[in-house]
Amino acid sequence: MTRTILAALLLLSACGESANLSVEEGMGPDPRLPEPTKTLFPTVNTAEVGGWAEGEMPTPAPGFTVTEYAADLDHPRWLYRLPNGDMLVAETNKPPQTPSGIKGWIESTIMSNAGAGVESPNRITLLRDADGDGTVDERHVFLDAEDGLASPFGMAVAADGNLYVGMYEGLMRFPYRDGQTSISEPGEMVAELPSKGEKAGHWTRNVLASLDGSKLYISVGSVSNVGDEGMAVEEGRAAIHEYDVATRRIRQFAGGLRNPVGMAWNPASGELWTAVNERDALGSDLVPDYMTSVKEGGFYGWPYSYYGQNVDDRPEPQRPDLVERAIVPDYALGPHTASLGLAFTPAGGGAVVGQHGSWNREPRSGYQVVYVPFDGAEPSGKPQVLLGGFLVGDTAKGRPVGVTFDRAGALLVADDVGNRIWRVTPAG
Repeated sequence: MTRTILAALLLLSACGESANLSVEEGMGPDPRLPEPTKTLFPTVNTAEVGGWAEGEMPTPAPGFTVTEYAADLDHPRWLYRLPNGDMLVAETNKPPQTPSGIKGWIESTIMSNAGAGVESPNRITLLRDADGDGTVDERHVFLDAEDGLASPFGMAVAADGNLYVGMYEGLMRFPYRDGQTSISEPGEMVAELPSKGEKAGHWTRNVLASLDGSKLYISVGSVSNVGDEGMAVEEGRAAIHEYDVATRRIRQFAGGLRNPVGMAWNPASGELWTAVNERDALGSDLVPDYMTSVKEGGFYGWPYSYYGQNVDDRPEPQRPDLVERAIVPDYALGPHTASLGLAFTPAGGGAVVGQHGSWNREPRSGYQVVYVPFDGAEPSGKPQVLLGGFLVGDTAKGRPVGVTFDRAGALLVADDVGNRIWRVTPAG
């Protein structure tokens, strides 16, 4: 009975709405932004989770090879390379919560069907490739729930030598020694992060150390789509915060970023860049997710406008003063692609983006890892698919999330639905 009711609701939400533009038209420095197609519910077009059969793998771009770096993980979302080359993987998911109202129930059911409804393992696992052959030789539980982990995500070693972990409710600090395979000493919560309200909303808290390690940048996504729960609960959300390691002071660095997740330093300019998930329920062609340089004190529109000064009339009250100063993002990544992971190539020349894949576009978008070429500090061409084959028909074999590079310069991709980490290298 429940499945029948859900099917009827999902059919109603998608009735008559589909894209008129290609995903590619919503990409690049000057994406097409058609008139909104407003819907009561976001368009729903989930891909059923299938998983990888024995021997199956994603499809690399011509000239590249993909291998399985690690398997049998539990919802691996994010990756971090320690100073000695060991890899940390956050096996994690959103905090537990009880859906409220019909919208909450539909959202919860959709996410479960898309593979995002699993209980959070609350674990960080250390992976070691001791002989450098591109496969994991050792696996150790580095930290887990007994150490205080609750929806862990971003990880970074700062200038003080400690490891910091971003969790839904705050930033934790753990003593770290290079080369250790687990942490037994207790951690400390050093900063609370905005998490008030009944809904967790966007729960991921990525952490990026400054180039000198003296500061940490922490991403905090919004509670809602466009201020649906009121703006009081959004205070400090949809923002990137800066934490001073020495003084323990935290402040908002930039705002108006609906759900900034991936963060990385552009090697050519030294600027902070982030990948941002934009809003829903304006149709399959809007709004493009994007990556952008992040200016200190900058405001990027959410929820009052999108892609600069394109006004969204749904939030109340309106804020024309903020719309006027909204910054246009640098580069669009396609509508509803769920662009999460972001990493610049070690030698410069481009950025890699993990696109988790849409659940709210007809036809679907994302479900791939793309490479965006750069000319110095700026993007210089259309995205190129570096790793595909995650979506086969109506089935998601996997969904790419975090991306990073190992010490040999190979690309690692966390696949949370496939429970694997893939390794991509040039052929030969």
